[in-house]
Amino acid sequence: MASRTDFVFTIGYDGPAAVIDGQAKKRYGNLSTRELAERGLFRAAYSSAVYAQDPGELQTLVDIYNRTTGSSLTVTASLDRLFGVFPVEVKRSIIL
Repeated sequence: MASRTDFVFTIGYDGPAAVIDGQAKKRYGNLSTRELAERGLFRAAYSSAVYAQDPGELQTLVDIYNRTTGSSLTVTASLDRLFGVFPVEVKRSIIL
């Protein structure tokens, strides 16, 4: 599996390679799931929570998302589809 920061800032795939947003990785790569969500980087925050496999981080993300957007999501919602994040085994990374 890719490193946490590579997974969090993956914006797509080119065959077996993950395409990574290098500028976002450099700027926000050291932020926690909570910090990413508080900055409105919900897709990155969700990726971080998925990578951590921590239900507490996922709940934190949902709470901040609901508070910010006025939604009423739950952790059982189809968040993979909402944020477009699916864990995929990659062979290499391409940083843009």
